[in-house]
Amino acid sequence: MRGNRPPNTPVPPPLHREAPALLPPPAPAPHPREGAHGRLLRGGHGHGRPGAPIVALAITGSIAAYKAVEIARHLVRAGARVIPVMTRSARELIGPVTLSGITGERVYTDMFDESVPGEIHLELGTAADVVVIAPATADVIARLAMGRADDLVTALALCARGPVLAAPAMHPRMWAHPATQRNVGTLEADGRVELIGPVEGEVATGERGMGRMADPAVIAAAALARGGKRDLAGLRIVVTAGPTIEDLDPVRYLGNRSTGKMGFAVAERAAARGAQVTLIAGPVELPTPFGLRRVDVRSTLAMKRALWEALGQELDLADALVMTAAVADYRPAEEHPVKRKRSAEPIALELVANPDLLAEVGAARRGRAPVLCGFAVETDTDEGVAREGARKLAAKRVDLIVANHARDSFGKDDDRATILSHEGAEALGTLPKTALADRILDRVAAIARR
Repeated sequence: MRGNRPPNTPVPPPLHREAPALLPPPAPAPHPREGAHGRLLRGGHGHGRPGAPIVALAITGSIAAYKAVEIARHLVRAGARVIPVMTRSARELIGPVTLSGITGERVYTDMFDESVPGEIHLELGTAADVVVIAPATADVIARLAMGRADDLVTALALCARGPVLAAPAMHPRMWAHPATQRNVGTLEADGRVELIGPVEGEVATGERGMGRMADPAVIAAAALARGGKRDLAGLRIVVTAGPTIEDLDPVRYLGNRSTGKMGFAVAERAAARGAQVTLIAGPVELPTPFGLRRVDVRSTLAMKRALWEALGQELDLADALVMTAAVADYRPAEEHPVKRKRSAEPIALELVANPDLLAEVGAARRGRAPVLCGFAVETDTDEGVAREGARKLAAKRVDLIVANHARDSFGKDDDRATILSHEGAEALGTLPKTALADRILDRVAAIARR
């Protein structure tokens, strides 16, 4: 891409010597991501974990550009290395310093950056496991459909070796315009760019309609699913998440503090790693992760019905069950059809025990399948939590129990847990729930494939 420089013109020195080099000297041995250009984005100070995907996150000039920061945060928390790329218009809406701070990487904006040797779009396209264009404006969708390469983002999309995802974001009238729909049809027919969204909802003007960008968590999950390892492919995993709540009357209910974050993390990571996932969710305010089937329930008995439908009466429709749901232990003996009126007199509520869903599955299992993993959320000391986890491991006849403290788990993005199996206990310390989910799934997969 230096053809615009006259012959024999000296190459100027790097403009930012203190910045981490995009392209370090090539290693003697070839690397699987090294293409004809022989170099890989190995440098930088990004936060990616070994084996996690490299994501090129390209931001274009939509008002939704600020949501790219949240996409980057989700990806980084999942262990991905995120390399930001921005168009000129995007820089009018969000500062590159913000993305650099979140990702720990340099932000790339220009195909003709003299401080970077080589052809930036080719190097990025070779290094990235997946390219995510979010938000994707009507303009960039049009240029992608025409195969143009007139800036770094579109050139990167044309030469990407891995999947290219685009998350449209625009006013509903722009999305509905025949030209936009024609361009979307072209991309779908070509099969090279996969669209994530848009969704119906409120846009920047306050109007509602189809054109709002998909939730950042969904976009990040799609990137991880397309760019990450697929080591759970072929496994059918059922995950329960969130609370179950038991209605007293049309206004009041018995519930607990579970938010569903742990279960959704397990379901999201299982789907991203290639498993066929059914997520059975109690009442939570979380978006559906990418690439799975979600079943919403309210009560314990409703979750029981959905669980057996997913597992099959012979437990032959799933290879594993990860039971993260905080199932209500009791329900009212009677649900009142109308609101109970307040009075000055004390009232007594008769409660009956709910079925222990995981113990029922454990008792019905007649072999080693499906793999059963439960949770034990307690309020005791560390020793007491581990002791109760070990008791539940035996009593419920399961393979794994994840034991943790209520104070460390409910509503938080991190968790401190111990995984107990029949071989012993492993204290994991405090981890992001996505990382904890991967540790749980590693154990589940190892048992399933014995």
